[in-house]
Formats: sequence, C-alpha cells, structure tokens
Amino acid sequence: MSKDVTRVLIMGAAGRDFHDFNTYFRGRSDYAVIAFTATQIPDIEGRSYPAELAGDQYPGGIPIRAEEELEDLIAEAAIDEVVFSYSDVSHEYVMHRVSRVLATGAGFRFLPAGDTMLKSSKPVVAVTAVRTGVGKSQTTRRIADILQGMGIRVVVVRHPMPYGDLTAQAVQRFASYQDLDRHECTIEEREEYEPHLERNLVVYAGVDYEAILHQAEEEADVILWDGGNNDLPFYRPDVHITLVDPHRPGHEMRYHPGETNLRRSDVLVINKIETATPEGIQAVRDTISRVNPGAAVVDAASPVFVEQYEEIRGKRVLVVEDGPTLTHGEMGYGAGVIAAKKYGAAELVDPRPHTVGSINRTFEEYPGIGPVLPAMGYSPEQVSDLETTIRNTDAELVVVATPIDLRRLIDIDKPAVRVRYELQEIGTPTLEEILANRLR
Repeated sequence: MSKDVTRVLIMGAAGRDFHDFNTYFRGRSDYAVIAFTATQIPDIEGRSYPAELAGDQYPGGIPIRAEEELEDLIAEAAIDEVVFSYSDVSHEYVMHRVSRVLATGAGFRFLPAGDTMLKSSKPVVAVTAVRTGVGKSQTTRRIADILQGMGIRVVVVRHPMPYGDLTAQAVQRFASYQDLDRHECTIEEREEYEPHLERNLVVYAGVDYEAILHQAEEEADVILWDGGNNDLPFYRPDVHITLVDPHRPGHEMRYHPGETNLRRSDVLVINKIETATPEGIQAVRDTISRVNPGAAVVDAASPVFVEQYEEIRGKRVLVVEDGPTLTHGEMGYGAGVIAAKKYGAAELVDPRPHTVGSINRTFEEYPGIGPVLPAMGYSPEQVSDLETTIRNTDAELVVVATPIDLRRLIDIDKPAVRVRYELQEIGTPTLEEILANRLR
C-alpha cells in the first residue's frame, strides 16, 4: 500500500463510528480504514461493515473487532491513526484510550464535528444531552407535539441502533408497529420508535444517514433529530437543544461528547427539577452561566404517570428500568424507582440473586446498578433472560418503567403496572416560544 495512504482504526459502538466512516473516510484514496473496534453493545464484534456500504475500496468489507484487541490490532495492521467515535464516556475514560494508543506509537484523533454533520435542505431541530438518561425521549416527543400543533410536517430521524444485518438496515422507515416487527427491532429500538408511532409520526433510522436524510426530506417540513446517548447530531441543526441533569450535577463537564453539546447548543433544558435538590439545580445553572451564557435556558419537569398507581402501595415490587440509563448512563435509578417510592411500595425486590445468562453479565459489567432490573433486549437471548429473571423473583408486582410496554414483548407472570413520563416546561421561556421564534 502506498506510503501516502494513512491506515486508520475506528473505535466505535455500532453507531457514530459507521457515520464517521460514511461521511469522512468512504471513497477517499488517502485513507484506508483497516477495522472498527466495538464496545458498550453486546455481540457487535465479530461482524463486518459490509462491502455494499463501505464502497468499492473495500470489496471484502471492514472487520469489526472487540475493543479489548486494540493494541494487538494496531500492531498487526500497522495502524497509523486511531479515530475515537462513540459517546457517553468520561473524559478520564477517553484519556486512558488515548494513552493506550499513543503507547503503541500510533496517533489518536477525533473528527471535527462540522465535517460529519450533514446539511439538510429542511430546517433541523436536534435534541441531544450531556448524559444518557436525562430525558431526550420525552423532550423529543414534546417538540414533535409542538411542531405538529403548528401545522408543520415532522419526520423524526433517530440516532443509529444497527444491531442486525447492516446492509438490510442501511435505511429504515417506520410508520407502523408492523414495521417494527418486519425489521426485527430489539427492545432498545422499540423503546425509541414506538412513542413516535403512537403520535402518527414517521421515524427513520439505520446506517447510511445521507441516504436517510434524502428520503426524510421528501416527507418533512422539519427534520427532528432524536439523539442517542450524549452524542453530537449527525445533521447540522438550525436549533440545537441539549438536556442537562441536576440529578448528576457536574457530569455536564465530565463526559464526552456531552460537554461539547453543552457548549454548542442554542437551548439548554434543565430537566427533572421536580425531583432534584436545589443544590443540584443551582450547580447546573452555574455551569451554564460559565460555559454557555448565551443559550436560552428552559426549566422542565418529567412527572411520572402510573396506571393503577394504587396497586403499588404496600407491595414488594420489582422495578424494571430503561437499560442504557442504568448501564453506560450510570444512573442507579429511574422513573420506576421514583414511582415506587412515591406511591408507597413496601420494598424494592433486588433482582441480582435471580438473574440468569446475559443479565448476569450485565450486572457484572456494570456493578453500580442497584436493586433494579435493566430492560436489556439487544438479542433474543437477552429478551429470554430478562423474562426468566422476572419470573425467578418473588415480587408481588412488577413496575415497568421502560418507554414501551414490555408486556407486549415478554410474558410477565406477575401483576404489572406501567410508568410513563412526559416533559412539562416550568415558567418561561417555553420550548414552544423558542421554536416559534427560531423557525419563523
């Protein structure tokens, strides 16, 4: 291979990494991407980024290897440069990866945000966050409701979750529950798509976000970017909205690329203030004043709504929370625990003595998870293990606090109630006022 060609390894987690390749490296003769590494998501490594998506330069596709093999891969393939392309990791975590790479003699870099953001012919409203679990989903739903109420045709484009056949998932369009079944969506995917489908919104997702954008623009007056983790938008936003979390004050400045979102955004939403401490709220306000004083600041709550809430009182309950929030989001609890305590549960049943298979491994990998059960469902094996774990517990009631109703996907052999949450602005400015002004 020519000495003028830079040999690249992309560190990723089946999302941002593919987008960075597509927008920056694909079709360039001065770079050769030798491999991707994968982490965070179970069973991603061992596959290939397919030739159909990689282009003529890669007739055999590009292998995806485990991140644990990083140093060996750099040595074996004489890598010149490692590109970091995933999200919701601490600055310290990133610097450890930098040190590992530099110790091999290879270079380390991030791609400029502007070089990977695609420009749309339609206005783009982007919803991002400083951490996983701060409330992007309910904020995106709230914005969709506002825009629809203004008579605007909205199409949601969701941050990628391509856990299956990448070629088949290049461009995915969801307009019905049947589409979810047809695309064999995981629990994690359904959690993000179903609430939009309930609002009669079209959702796009997949792997090739330039092709996705061209299709979405045909149906939309406004593109609504629904971010994943705390990643940057894939599309250049006309209105960039980022959520910050007073339950985790200080995290807005300690995680990548959440701090970048904090500094770039036009609008910052301080969410969940109804359950946060005054000290946490003030700490977040002080950070905003210091690093992005020009942003509009919206105060918001995410109150819980529980069907048959009276069933919780006095019961020993098993709480099932959103998986990513508890795992790499590092939250010890979510809306389910808040609801259980609010409505008088006698006890939270600890699932850890009853876990099996892949759920066991989740708790081993994320020991900070407390006495709650993450709704892991990246594969049929995990869905089965989740169902078995619930069955193994002696809980009197299951509190389901995932964005979808798990009872539609698994057999819960105990009485169950569902927790939902929506965003409510407090005071002014409101999101409606801001959007009406900026999209005018």
